[in-house]
Amino acid sequence: MTGLPTEPRSRLGGAVIAVAGAGGPAGRATLRRLAQEGAQVIGADANPERLAQAVDEARYDVGGADITGDIIDLLDLEATRRWADRIEKDRGRVDGMIHLVGGWRGSASFPETDLADWDFLHKLLIRTVQHTSLAFHDPLLRSPYGRYVLISAAGASAPTAGNAAYSAAKAAAEAWTLAMGDSFRKLADERPTAAATVLIIKALVHDEMRAERPNAKFAGFTDVTDLADAIAGVWNRPVEEVNGNRLWLTPRP
Repeated sequence: MTGLPTEPRSRLGGAVIAVAGAGGPAGRATLRRLAQEGAQVIGADANPERLAQAVDEARYDVGGADITGDIIDLLDLEATRRWADRIEKDRGRVDGMIHLVGGWRGSASFPETDLADWDFLHKLLIRTVQHTSLAFHDPLLRSPYGRYVLISAAGASAPTAGNAAYSAAKAAAEAWTLAMGDSFRKLADERPTAAATVLIIKALVHDEMRAERPNAKFAGFTDVTDLADAIAGVWNRPVEEVNGNRLWLTPRP
C-alpha cells in the first residue's frame, strides 16, 4: 500500500465523526480506529443487527469509547439531512463523514452488461454519496477541520469490459466528491479548513475472507485495518493535500 504521511499530533481527540456503512468489515475497522484516537463516532447502516454488532464489538475493543449507531436510510435525502442536523445539535459539531457504503455487480463481457446492475449501483454508490455530501456539507464547513472521505476503486480510472456499470458509478461518485471539495475551497472565508477527498484502493480484504479462502493471495488488496489507518490519517494532513484530491492506497493503473 502507498503510505500516507501524517503529522504527529492527531486532531481526532474529541472530534465528531459520522460513518456511513458502518456495519461492514471496513466500517467496523473504522469505528474502532477512530475511537482509538478519541473521536466520538456515530455509525449508520440500513441493517439493524449488523450495525448493533459492529457498535458492540468496537465498544468492547476500545473500552470506554464513545460509539453509537443510527439506522438511517441514506436513499432518503431528508432523513439523511435530519441525521446530520441531529448530530450537530446533540454533539455541537460535525468534523467528519466517512462514506463506506459499497457493493459490486459485474458481467462476463461488455455486451452482457445488465442495466439493472446500473440501477442498483446508481442508488448504492452514487445516490448515497449525493445525499450524505449534501446533508453534511454545511456542518463540515463549520468545523475547524471538517473532512468528507469517499472510498473508491482503481477500476474507476481503468474500467474493464465486465465492470462498466461499477466503474462508471465509482467514477461518478468520485467526481461528485471532488466537486464538494471545490465548494469547500470557494466558500472558505480565508484559508480552507474543510476538505473532501477520495481514498482509492484496488479491493478490500479482511480476516473472514482469508479464513474462507486460505490459499488466496489477495494481491494488491488493502486490509480493512490499513484502510482505517489511512482514514484516520486524513485529519492530520494539510487541507491543501487532501481537499479535492484522490489519495491512492494502491499503485495507479
